[in-house]
Amino acid sequence: MPGYDATVPNLDAAPGKQGPITVMIVDDHEVVRRGIAEVVERTEGMTVVAEAGSVADGVRRATLVHPQVMLVDLQLPDGTGIDLLHQVHEKQPGARAIVLTSFDDDDAVAAALEAGAAAYLLKSVRGAEITDVIRAVAAGRTLLDERTVTRRRAGQDDPTENLTPSELRVLDLIGEGLSNREIAERLGVAEKTVKNHITSLLAKMGLQRRTQVAAWVASRKHSSWRAEPGH
Repeated sequence: MPGYDATVPNLDAAPGKQGPITVMIVDDHEVVRRGIAEVVERTEGMTVVAEAGSVADGVRRATLVHPQVMLVDLQLPDGTGIDLLHQVHEKQPGARAIVLTSFDDDDAVAAALEAGAAAYLLKSVRGAEITDVIRAVAAGRTLLDERTVTRRRAGQDDPTENLTPSELRVLDLIGEGLSNREIAERLGVAEKTVKNHITSLLAKMGLQRRTQVAAWVASRKHSSWRAEPGH
């Protein structure tokens, strides 16, 4: 892969001068950054001008090199890619960004849209798809809009949407590993009341066993893009 100095502004990106599309990659995993960089560098008409592994480093380098397109991961050691986008856009309102992540999360898509991202891609996409989107975003296209978020949410039902406040509380406490007796003590109700809540929430969520509820809560916690920065 051709070398580049991430601390020196790329002259090809200067206004009024034709040159390749300049790209900055922000991801805390070096292997991922290098893999994406190789795909970009192999593509005619675009080049990587900077890499960063954190929000702070990404903001600093974006200020130095003024990339035409930023590829930003959601989870970073010192915050999120959304934090980075907000900070960069304060200094460079016209900066174009693509969120590239492993989280297929509706809230993350909505947050990316609110932060000014022009596109949202999963890391599972092919290299050619990444470079196609880079070209489109560099050309001024926006591939992420309110309709995208609305359409995604319309196609995914929330299994907890019909739970009562009491059932939602019981759901959370099951996720914390509490027994029925412990939940009853925590809520100040009879254990039979807790059992009734569990029977009801199981039916509403389409589950059969209490252990399935605990597993569902755990999966939600571990799949959150805001949790466990750096992973």
